[in-house]
Amino acid sequence: MRDLKQLVKAYDVRGVVPDQWDESLSRAFGAAFVQVTGATAIVVGHDMRPSSPSLTRAFAEGAAARGADVTEIGLCSTDQLYYASGKLDLPGAMFTASHNPAQYNGIKMCRKGAAPVGEDTGLADIRELVQSWLNEDGSVSVPTVEGVTEGKLTQQDTLQGYTDHLRGLVDLSGIRPLKVAVDAGNGMGGHTVPTVFDGLPLDVVPMYFELDGTFPNHEANPLDPKNLVDLQAKVREVGADIGLAFDGDADRCFVIDERGEPVSPSAITALVAVRELARAKAAGEENATIIHNLITSWTVPEVVAEHGGKAVRTRVGHSFIKQRMAETDAIFGGEHSAHYYFRDFWRADTGMLAALHVLAALGGQPGTLSALTEEYDRYAASGEINSEVADQAAKTAEVKAAYGSGEGVSVDELDGLTVAGADWWFNLRASNTEPLLRLNVEAKDPARMAELRDAVLAIVRA
Repeated sequence: MRDLKQLVKAYDVRGVVPDQWDESLSRAFGAAFVQVTGATAIVVGHDMRPSSPSLTRAFAEGAAARGADVTEIGLCSTDQLYYASGKLDLPGAMFTASHNPAQYNGIKMCRKGAAPVGEDTGLADIRELVQSWLNEDGSVSVPTVEGVTEGKLTQQDTLQGYTDHLRGLVDLSGIRPLKVAVDAGNGMGGHTVPTVFDGLPLDVVPMYFELDGTFPNHEANPLDPKNLVDLQAKVREVGADIGLAFDGDADRCFVIDERGEPVSPSAITALVAVRELARAKAAGEENATIIHNLITSWTVPEVVAEHGGKAVRTRVGHSFIKQRMAETDAIFGGEHSAHYYFRDFWRADTGMLAALHVLAALGGQPGTLSALTEEYDRYAASGEINSEVADQAAKTAEVKAAYGSGEGVSVDELDGLTVAGADWWFNLRASNTEPLLRLNVEAKDPARMAELRDAVLAIVRA
């Protein structure tokens, strides 16, 4: 019998189609989602992958068989699905494998108001229920429920509503004309950008806007530097003021400055935090809270404090960010992976709203993007470095023994191992899904960062 723990991850369902899952299993997930959440109505959407339409329809049919009415919004970005969940006040399911290769697909699920469904908030229960419906031969038998009236399937277009909501959160009325190169990576940015940017004083230079889930040009994963090369070259070639790169489901956005250099997600977090703090202050909210995960730069809490806000540090991962945002009523949250979360977007992540903030900031003054973001780039960072390690715990313990004591050194284990000195810090944490240790290092100057990075890696890889 199949073990669904390989398919159901900490935050979503993700695996190879049809080897690991198919329409019959998707139908079962639809039924289980309704049973666990108690939903009487849900909303579903999907990305451009070849397998997405049939998997989404099967999920909808499974949900309807359990009595839930299903609103199908069709092709959408993940944050467009979150918009629909928030606006319609319905639990939702987005079919996407984000930046994974073409043969993968997955489901990101949420409760009404875009509240996350993760391992501790219903996903484990959904997995166990579907697991109980699996037969020895791997087939699925979803039991019928007596007395249930089958739900209706209806279609609704939410793209314009999504656009209007985002545009209502950022004042772009006074920006100067900008040349913007956009790499959609053949993903859902090619679907959302034309509508969201329509009518703005932007000369858009589109790259790979054709929706193609086989990703013929490059992986739709801008976290990997090799997937930014085309955009960097295009920015330099056309003299763009800014470059924007979206991942496959367009919930993340990476920013390139006018020189063709990447702007770190920590700098974008700081820039957007300043704008959101100003907006909150104008509305009479003092000392508003900004969430940042523990791998973002020290710049972020420094900038937040300088602008009258309160910075709260949290673990890596959207479920932790969203939970802390709810607990603290935070107005904004940012991660090193270019996920940006907004209270006014149901605490969900939307790279498009972050992009609009950057465009507003850049277009609202005469200088370049590199000059604008310089004050938010105060430290030298290694970026995330992965090392394959057989015994993650043992290697982490070795690093802790080497660095975890000494004058002026602090240690915490909120998420992996974080060690900090007066002008440096590093975090070493294990991957949830692979035999990897992930290292992030930051220091006041590049030489100290490189020295520390190399020394820690020498222990990890020995």
